[in-house]
Amino acid sequence: MKLVCKLSLCAAAVCLAAATGSLAQEAHTKASARPVVAEFKNADGLSVGTATLSDNPKGVKIKLDIKGLPAGEHSIHIHQNAKCEAPDFKSAGPHFNPMGGMAHDHSGAPAGDIPDFTLIVAADGTAHVSVVAPHVTMGDDPSSVFTNGGTAIVIHAVATAGSAAPARIACAIVKKSE
Repeated sequence: MKLVCKLSLCAAAVCLAAATGSLAQEAHTKASARPVVAEFKNADGLSVGTATLSDNPKGVKIKLDIKGLPAGEHSIHIHQNAKCEAPDFKSAGPHFNPMGGMAHDHSGAPAGDIPDFTLIVAADGTAHVSVVAPHVTMGDDPSSVFTNGGTAIVIHAVATAGSAAPARIACAIVKKSE
């Protein structure tokens, strides 16, 4: 009888340790999935809105709250570097491309592309919209928007047409919140 009690106590300790480890892992996962707010600046260094990034089962949800931009259609992409040096924001580098041209769906498009999305800014210079970037994550993997210290979200002057990259008019640095 005493041996059974010792085994039961041992089994309970193992179960408790396993549960504690699972809870710690779950807490870490939830902590790393907290929303991150990135502030857009224009070429003059003025705030022109925010992007709130949050984890989503289909990628990263980006909630855009824009003000003070030219009305019309604009393309938006996640770029390689966590740098937004005015006036041209070329410091953000090319589109985020951790897979060397292969997105999660193997389309060959960079992970920083957001398929089938155009940011439409109203006549008053505002836009309030959400979109899911399907080829990036908020985790610790190579496709994470936090890879290599972070990335940047760039808003272009017009919707991308053809192979010529339109001017960059706003930029927001995406980094893990401290």
